[in-house]
Amino acid sequence: MTVVPRLVLSAPSSGHGKNALAIGLLAALAERGVDVAGFKLGPDHVDAAYLGLASGRPGRVIDPRLVGLDRLAPLVAHGAAGAALAVVQGSMGLYDSVGGRPEQESTAAAAAALRSPVVLVVDVAAMGQSVAALVHGFRSYDEQLWLGGVILNRVASSRHEGMLREALDDVGVPVYGALRRQDLPAVLPSRRHGVAPVVDGSADAVRAIRRLGEAVAATVDLERLLGLARSAPPLPAPAWSPEEALGTFTPPANRPLVAVAGGPGGSFSHPETTELLRAAGAEVVVVDPLRDEALPVGTRALVVGGALPEAYAEQLSANRRLCIAVAELARTGRPVIAEGAGLLWLARELDGLPMCGVLDAVGVSRDGVVAGYREATAQTDSVVAATGTVLVGHKAHRAVLTPRAGQRPAWSWDGGAPEGFVWRNVHASQLTVHWASHPATAARLVAAAAADPTSEVVPAQSGEVSV
Repeated sequence: MTVVPRLVLSAPSSGHGKNALAIGLLAALAERGVDVAGFKLGPDHVDAAYLGLASGRPGRVIDPRLVGLDRLAPLVAHGAAGAALAVVQGSMGLYDSVGGRPEQESTAAAAAALRSPVVLVVDVAAMGQSVAALVHGFRSYDEQLWLGGVILNRVASSRHEGMLREALDDVGVPVYGALRRQDLPAVLPSRRHGVAPVVDGSADAVRAIRRLGEAVAATVDLERLLGLARSAPPLPAPAWSPEEALGTFTPPANRPLVAVAGGPGGSFSHPETTELLRAAGAEVVVVDPLRDEALPVGTRALVVGGALPEAYAEQLSANRRLCIAVAELARTGRPVIAEGAGLLWLARELDGLPMCGVLDAVGVSRDGVVAGYREATAQTDSVVAATGTVLVGHKAHRAVLTPRAGQRPAWSWDGGAPEGFVWRNVHASQLTVHWASHPATAARLVAAAAADPTSEVVPAQSGEVSV
């Protein structure tokens, strides 16, 4: 059992301002010297990155579909170790689920698994006393839900605020803050930039975080919220440990250097990816695909995470020296794992721009986003998984690759043709997998990186972790 003061921030639906408020809350408390940690429910690298920037420690994705409901509490305990407050930002509406399984995948289900109080962020711009009926309905819908109170957003005036507070007082719901319509401006960099402003340490991103923190500090009762968070019972599970997740895997005697794509502010992978690689015996070094012209000296493997933004095709293409270095690494049989837009970077070209040329495929950007979860089955032995392994991943991309798969596909799933490429020790796919749900990937990669280069996949070592 692990003591972690915590809150889940949710809303009746998307668009009520919970993202900006969660970021602002973390920034406001961090400015006061409170050690805080941020988590995002749902497969959203971008929100998690800004929560991390606001808190000063890695923001983490704890998606129930990607990691399983039973791993949420261990991952929060791990990511919030030593923190005085963990803030979990929900996705969509409180009881919503993209996959149609709200009893397992909604924010409400996650809050129950975490035994956490929920604070509902409500946009009241066009609402009066009806706010009481709305909040009472959300509280009553699931008697297992612990609705700790609300924060009102886009309040019109002092009179409007008084009316709302009186109505909520009548149904016994505490109000922890009230923000005026202009208090949470759209100051965050455009989402088309993805996590890049955070990974790059952008001054604009830092200023935006500070502005949101100032707004929340001026309008929200931080001490009362901390009191609510401290009333949460111990988490119902011990903290997740990358070493324990790897089970009986024996790290190699040498420490192979694994380059992970990222920048000074973090990587394009989940934080658990680098933690598992280090626990498996690797030396992990960050390489910036937009600016670094060479791989780190001694690189024996490369991981390109799924948060690499598609919008940076021109910059990726312009960095020809690094493209050549990546192609050479792959050609010599060193392991390379590329997820999401990382697959596009390894292709021959994207939108007419030359890329690394590791894969004989061409990417073309289209209108609209292909997004959703996939229960995928590995079609080929690779550094990611053995043939037949079933994993849940997430896709979110605009670009379409031709061909969709190589002669040795990475994955297949119901309703779709085989997808992705396995070539030598390269595994490339637009599917992003959360490694905490499959730590065997880290073990396989490090074992392959420690071995001599080969044109085929390095067999897993005895004692490899299995899940």
